[in-house]
Amino acid sequence: MDDLPASTHVTVHGQALEVLRLPGAADLAPLVFLHEGLGSVSMWGQRQRYWPAELCRATGRAGWVYARRGYGRSAPIADVRGSGRHGPDYMHREAQHTLPALLDALGVQRPVLIGHSDGATIALLHAARHPVTACVAMAPHVFVEEVAIRSIEQARQAYLHGGLRERLARHHEAVDCAFWQWNDVWLSAAFRAFDIRPECRAITAPLLLVQGLQDEYGTLAQLDAIEAAAPHAQRLVLDDCGHSPHRDQPTALTEALARFLSPLP
Repeated sequence: MDDLPASTHVTVHGQALEVLRLPGAADLAPLVFLHEGLGSVSMWGQRQRYWPAELCRATGRAGWVYARRGYGRSAPIADVRGSGRHGPDYMHREAQHTLPALLDALGVQRPVLIGHSDGATIALLHAARHPVTACVAMAPHVFVEEVAIRSIEQARQAYLHGGLRERLARHHEAVDCAFWQWNDVWLSAAFRAFDIRPECRAITAPLLLVQGLQDEYGTLAQLDAIEAAAPHAQRLVLDDCGHSPHRDQPTALTEALARFLSPLP
């Protein structure tokens, strides 16, 4: 992927968000990639094997990869552990407030949403209220599982006492902002009641759910819950796969998504 373009910035609600444009056919709905709770534009893959670019090539579709505020090279959040701290509705606000404004700024209508973890939840929330061509939710969170809380507590310890902060600093200009905006809200008492299963009932667009059997942050109960709310959903379960299917099983994932998207406009 030596021809991978450089990222740029788009201003949304007065804040600069990092975006990366990937080439593809103008007559096909573009892919819009929504990253995980500690993700960024660069964390989707190495330059030699950047998974969003692989998926765009496999499907012939253009793509947009962006970093939410406080991640990657996007504008930081002031006082992220105080007045700027996230509330339990932070993914709702991203899905219904920021993402629609970003799509308008990019001139994108009816995208194919490709979301991972927190990004998958945001994709589901957006698809429940806005027109999309399709939605792919990888390792989504529609309610809070104890396995997720345990892993997020372990991530806090690794950030404070291990090497996680140094590893994340390669991908985030404001690394403390990126980590704490995610970790604090997930470990807050108020977040235990987070549940978007009712919202999922409103999703009518084609929907593909992806889960790794060895996911350390969630179980197949997440997919079961979404399918109960949206029975038209399809599922892809991958063995030898943890929380990040695009890193653990990139070839199988790309092939499955290409099949899923091939009949869509």
